[in-house]
Amino acid sequence: MTPAEGVRPAAAGRRRGTELEEAILAAAAAVLTEDGVAGLTMEKVARRAGTNKNTLYRRWPNRLALAVAAYRRLAADRTAPPDTGSLRGDALALLRRADSSWASPMGEILRGLLAAAGGAPELLAELRPDADGNAVDAAWLTLIGRAVARGEARPEALHPRVASAPTALLRNEYVTRGVPAVPDAVLVEIVDEVFLPLVRGRGPMAGRTLPEGPA
Repeated sequence: MTPAEGVRPAAAGRRRGTELEEAILAAAAAVLTEDGVAGLTMEKVARRAGTNKNTLYRRWPNRLALAVAAYRRLAADRTAPPDTGSLRGDALALLRRADSSWASPMGEILRGLLAAAGGAPELLAELRPDADGNAVDAAWLTLIGRAVARGEARPEALHPRVASAPTALLRNEYVTRGVPAVPDAVLVEIVDEVFLPLVRGRGPMAGRTLPEGPA
């Protein structure tokens, strides 16, 4: 039983503000994971959160807006940067995680949300990889920052355009190939042939031989 399932309706009246919103989002995330986009309803979420539909509607105008918020809560846990000890190892781990997510149940939820959002630009914006203050790019900047601290890269490499390059290339692969996942060899190529040369080519370290890290 999840924390959201354990909340009793009687306790709902005592919750306010952030506490209540967190309980609702936890309940919505659980429903979204179990029943998908089509199965998420305001009734189900309200019952699971131990509150009523009016409380939900005061915060989200419809079930799709709530589903997007719940998805972002789930996705936030997947942007924590890995720490393998080398820039190459970190970059491959993060890119592989992103690729596997698209083909996973999380990816199925995202595809369902994108289809349901249709022509609603405000919801589509919430589903962009850089929503919530560029969380994905922030993870890449963290990897580069660690590399700078280890002497693998110069501070000049800490640039938003550099950080966004791997994710942009991965998205391009989805578009051009039309598949929910790309071969691992392509991910290695993005890291070895584009990202690492881009990082190492910024500043006086260009041309230096640096640790390769794990494959």
